[in-house]
Amino acid sequence: MSRPDLNASFTAQIEAIMRKASQDAILPRYQTLAASEIVSKAPDDVVTVADKDSEEILAAALEDLLPEAAIVGEEAASADPAIFDRLREGLCWIVDPLDGTNNFAQGKAPFGVLVALADSGETIGGWILDCLTGRFCHASTAGGAFIGGERVMARPSGQEPAIAALATGYMQPEERDAVLEHIAPQYCLVDIPRCAAEQYPRLVLGQNDVSIFNRTLPWDHAAGVLFLNEAGGRAARMDGSAYRVDEWDRRGMVGASTPRLWDELAERIARLPR
Repeated sequence: MSRPDLNASFTAQIEAIMRKASQDAILPRYQTLAASEIVSKAPDDVVTVADKDSEEILAAALEDLLPEAAIVGEEAASADPAIFDRLREGLCWIVDPLDGTNNFAQGKAPFGVLVALADSGETIGGWILDCLTGRFCHASTAGGAFIGGERVMARPSGQEPAIAALATGYMQPEERDAVLEHIAPQYCLVDIPRCAAEQYPRLVLGQNDVSIFNRTLPWDHAAGVLFLNEAGGRAARMDGSAYRVDEWDRRGMVGASTPRLWDELAERIARLPR
């Protein structure tokens, strides 16, 4: 199965699909959700009617665009874990129909839509839509990173100490304590946005310098990792290995606006007491 040409025309079609899902399924429900339209999936994790309707729109349109590609949507995989096995196969769409659902359900920003295309576990294309601002980020392997039609290069904030957004919520208590005691004091801490569609652009746009991610599910990270790496920053596993979508149960990743900042944080993590 040959890879598709991820050219400007292809990206324009994906952008149109994502904007339709946002306009038809997500934005009409923003700040209008009834309590019955919000369901708890797990502790501190909810799903809404907007997530489900958006995934239906995205899955149908992406299947039409590239019928040979399997589809792994967050809500479908949550209902049927066997769907994860598709990530090991050939071409595969990875869909987060509403990233930042907790924010959305509380009637606040940020939230977005994430779509990635992988081939045998390797992400080859990623597209990120901020539903409220309309910002559209995209990248392809060896093709660069773009916001709209403008190529972008990751840049650090320039602040000392560097700005860090540390996602510790899914860590084990002892791991969280070690990060907060030994890593956090080395940085200027900011709140995490609880939205990968916002966090990765922050690392590219000079708003944040480094991030630690513990849970690294493919629909949250596939598009953003590619976008950051293609922009000249670095996102990788804590041992330096590349992020792959077929390692969905593996935890831990560092993102940084520059390779130097990545190296500094990874070295500090390696020195944490075990």
